[in-house]
This record gives sequence, C-alpha cells and structure tokens, in this order.
Amino acid sequence: MGRGRQKAKHTKVARDLKYYSPPTDLTALQRELQSQRGEASSADGDDRAEDSDDWADEDAPSARRR
Repeated sequence: MGRGRQKAKHTKVARDLKYYSPPTDLTALQRELQSQRGEASSADGDDRAEDSDDWADEDAPSARRR
C-alpha cells in the first residue's frame, strides 16, 4: 500500500471519529445534572457568603494601605 492510500485511509478514520456522535440519553443526563445541582446547593448554601466576605476584605483598597 502506498503512502497516498495509507494517508487517505487514516484521514477517513480520523474524520469518522471526529464526527461520530453516539446516541445520547438526554433523560439520564438531565437526572444526573439535577442530582448534582441539588447536592451543590445544599452543601454550599451559606458558605459562599462567608467566602466572598473574606476575599472582599483582602481586595479592598483600605486593606492594602495598612
């Protein structure tokens, strides 16, 4: 097999892999995303406000002058 034929074969395989899209189970994806969103909101509910206050103090212009 010559280089041209070999390259064409590799190009075809690469193109097939690039544009291949397996069937997606959208309902399973939706369930997974909803379960992750529920876990994140219950775990990070009040922590975000505390974390943002810490960062705000460090970035404040008055904190730099001290």
